[in-house]
Amino acid sequence: MAWNAPRSFPRAILHIDGDSFFASCEVAKNPQLRGKPVITGQERGIVSSMTYEARALGVRRAMSLHEIKRKFPEVIILPSDYETYSIFSHRMYEIVRRYTPVVEEYSIDECFADLTGLRRTLRMPYPRIVASIKRDLEQELGMTFSIGLSATKVLAKLGSKWQKPAGLTLIPLSDTRKYLETTPIGKIWGIGPNTSAYLQKFGIQTAYDFTIRSEAWVSEKLSKPGYELWKELNGESVLAVDGESRETYQSISKTKTFTPPSRSRTAIFSQLSKNIENACLKARRWNLSSSHIFFFLKTQEFKYHGCEIKLPHPTNVPQDMLRAVKDHYLSVFRSGVEYRATGITLMHLQDADTRQLDLFGAVRKSEGLQHVFTSVDALCERFGKHAIFLGSSFYAMTHAGHSGTRGEHAERTDALFRGENMRQRIGIPYLGEVA
Repeated sequence: MAWNAPRSFPRAILHIDGDSFFASCEVAKNPQLRGKPVITGQERGIVSSMTYEARALGVRRAMSLHEIKRKFPEVIILPSDYETYSIFSHRMYEIVRRYTPVVEEYSIDECFADLTGLRRTLRMPYPRIVASIKRDLEQELGMTFSIGLSATKVLAKLGSKWQKPAGLTLIPLSDTRKYLETTPIGKIWGIGPNTSAYLQKFGIQTAYDFTIRSEAWVSEKLSKPGYELWKELNGESVLAVDGESRETYQSISKTKTFTPPSRSRTAIFSQLSKNIENACLKARRWNLSSSHIFFFLKTQEFKYHGCEIKLPHPTNVPQDMLRAVKDHYLSVFRSGVEYRATGITLMHLQDADTRQLDLFGAVRKSEGLQHVFTSVDALCERFGKHAIFLGSSFYAMTHAGHSGTRGEHAERTDALFRGENMRQRIGIPYLGEVA
């Protein structure tokens, strides 16, 4: 390639995107599925991921399984196996870290990496580095990846979407115009439907139309995120690759969909209680407490009804939250309505070691329960996540979340290792055949 590397890539930012990742993991662990139309999401009742063979038939994401079985009886439908997908994801990150320590785990099937300055260290130019990473990923994981390399994160992400599946697109700064001129503004990472519609009112149809607007115009019309996107599209790297592991959370959410839908006030509250227990467990792991919570019930018609509650004091004890939720639950629940999901979000998180006193001793009582849950968490760590649970969660803990074919579990759970149970699993890297 004839371009000058320092000018074309003042920074070298890589974006890696696993092609049809969940379905590809299923094919990688079972090569007999290769070349066949495969989808995951049986437990949800809708398509979660699909192979390109299924896509070629006309299968689309979020399509109902009932419709798929009727239109495409040859499609192979599998329950999702998120544990295995996480193992593949972890191996993907580790392969990229062989080349650079600066890897941002953006999602389970995507990551960014900063290769800037590594040409001399790795003794090869950027195109060869990227090709080597792609080769290692595909040979060792048994699936394809689409990769983009450019001077900024936004341009790199554009590159990874340019050729799918199995694409490798390098966008040097000297060539950005030809890519941006044919990319609709709504296809740029970070620009949603509302922003896209807003920009189109000013005659901005493509990403290139956006880049040629003046800095003063962008600063006047858009907020900081929009201004940063404009800079990134113009080749100025302002969004750093975050190679640090997560240290805290702004909020914690737990939701649960169940089938068949239910009208039972106690059964639905039990599902919500289980959500709260799981959210509090995560908060305790991160030593966080919440002072505001939001719970919701989702109807069979996909309508949400919920309530935000300010707690008397920050807490990560489920009894504290359940006490507050009970006061509002009947104002949200409607008799005769079918519900399909419940959820809880813990907000305004803070360090759990921060204490405050109160007149009536509620904080002291909560602290006593926190000591109890220290022991509970230790037991669950040893014997499984829900070895001990609250009575209010009994129904949800003892009844499967889905019935019929949607209740079928992933193949991985058919053969447990010694020391495992259905609630406690060993994180052994996947070493199965991939060819």
